[in-house]
Amino acid sequence: MSTKKQGRTGKETGDSSSKVTRRGFMKTAALGATAAAAAGAESALASVDTPGRPIQPSPDLALAVSGKTAVPTGEGFTSFPMNGATVFARVCKEEGLGALFCCPGNYSIISAIANQGIPIYGGRTEGPMTSAADGFIRVSGEIAAASGTEGPGFTNMICAIAAARASRTPLLVLASNMSFSMDDTERRIQTGYQQPTTEGIKKYGKRIVSKERVHEYAGYAFRNLKTGIPGPVHLDFTREADSRTVEDESELGLTYTDKSKYRTESRPFPDPKAITDAVALIAKSKRPMIVASTGVFYSKSWDALRAFAEKAQIPVTESGPMRGKFSDDHPLQASTADDAVLSADLAILVGQYCMPTIGEFKFSPECKFVRIDPDPEDIGRNLPIDVGIVSDEKAALEALTSEISATRRNAWVAEVAKARDAFEAKNAEYYQLGLKYSTSESIHPAVMAQKLSDFLYRGNIPKEQTTVASGGYGIGKYMRRYLRAYRPGQICNGAYQYGSIGPDVGYLFGVGVAVKNGAGVQAAYKGHPVVGITGDAGFGYSGMELETLAKYKIPGIIIVYNNNAWGTWPGFSRQKLVAHVHQFQENLRYDKMGEALGAHGEYVRNPDEFTPAL
Repeated sequence: MSTKKQGRTGKETGDSSSKVTRRGFMKTAALGATAAAAAGAESALASVDTPGRPIQPSPDLALAVSGKTAVPTGEGFTSFPMNGATVFARVCKEEGLGALFCCPGNYSIISAIANQGIPIYGGRTEGPMTSAADGFIRVSGEIAAASGTEGPGFTNMICAIAAARASRTPLLVLASNMSFSMDDTERRIQTGYQQPTTEGIKKYGKRIVSKERVHEYAGYAFRNLKTGIPGPVHLDFTREADSRTVEDESELGLTYTDKSKYRTESRPFPDPKAITDAVALIAKSKRPMIVASTGVFYSKSWDALRAFAEKAQIPVTESGPMRGKFSDDHPLQASTADDAVLSADLAILVGQYCMPTIGEFKFSPECKFVRIDPDPEDIGRNLPIDVGIVSDEKAALEALTSEISATRRNAWVAEVAKARDAFEAKNAEYYQLGLKYSTSESIHPAVMAQKLSDFLYRGNIPKEQTTVASGGYGIGKYMRRYLRAYRPGQICNGAYQYGSIGPDVGYLFGVGVAVKNGAGVQAAYKGHPVVGITGDAGFGYSGMELETLAKYKIPGIIIVYNNNAWGTWPGFSRQKLVAHVHQFQENLRYDKMGEALGAHGEYVRNPDEFTPAL
């Protein structure tokens, strides 16, 4: 079955030769479509029994999940002498590292971090655990780390690191490496140099070979994580660095300083002339639009954004790997006003770190651009701009609000509202067509999307409550149209600017940990359930992490869109591809797999069963 183009009409595909009409397309998408939902709930560990062998946590795990494990104190953990790994872990503690996600390996580092009382979680494979760290950061705004062992464990992380790079996530990647004394030998040949492997997908990296410089390079790492444009930082530790003893602070030299000495909290303030030029351009504009992206989230400038938008009466559309920086129930919200984007004559890009190329944005060729960004080297790259403002996003928005005159743009605001209505009307049309092509044994993804949206935002649950990890491909194209965000970090956009396949259960775990712990902006929603969305193809990559959700008692619901196939672009059918390589066995019971891993399973066959399953 062709699924890769689901959610687009024949017109939207731009491929008139494919002869795929919207109605025919909907019908195709509905065939054989089933969904499985699994939840790692508080009672999940005791809910599924194998005769004579019930699923249960080990005593050590039960103690860890209860939060009653004691943090070691005394010599070697908080005072010298200590090994290099503990020197590093103490920096992580002082910098407020939110969590570490890992698998076995890199034992010195993960043990040292755990001994500092930093929350630590072990999963099935390093790739999804790296996605978990990424998801944790995207919805909390706090730093998290992922750890892998040299060789196979580390290489399993690469795709997730690349996805974090595309999203400009301040992800701390930690890995072990061989002993420096084993360089140029064949001993344990799976080990090797890691830093070249992450070139192009990291902001900073270092192989640390000396215990004396561990603290110095920890400072380098957190300076890169917490200043400028975010991005992954990759450190790998040799045995000489993490396992050998540092007798006293003198061995660390002059670089053994507190964080106020190796980085600054200062942020760039905008050039007054650039603010004046931007204000003049806004004053001439009849249809300006703000694009609020990644930098608004990490600079915590959503209040400044709202104040500026309201004073100048400028609609706001969101982009980026997380949503909720500007509420979807605000009258100036333009995230669901697609038809109005082409009408904009001025786009104000705020913290748009992953810069689209010309034509990727839907703005008119005549549209002018203002860009606010902390990095002057990036302004003007990919997309020519009219005014560039080098600044912290919050400082720039506050300066613009101070200088701009209060304005009414009634006609433009009404046009945006009309576009929002048209978007919702299109969603309603998709839903009705989806119902038409659903059966007693299948449910169309548009129906799933509408019913989930009703359940989360228009039922008994406060619409601000539930955090969602939005993933999948065929299902994702629909779900993204119906999901909403009413506060910062309410949606983690999984596949942002990078086609990572199958990280979704990993993202859900990280999002769930952030919410369970009340990390960062999730503090007000601590302990609430979270929802994740994936497809049956993607589930094959990270589905085993349902066991990880269950063992840590993370109340997460993963919705698996089971359409029995990899997606195939309609245009490929003309190339006479061998169809069976795109297909799975039909109606596989992912809910039963979830039950076998300690979760609760629901098998949804038709529209009437979906809401009760939720």
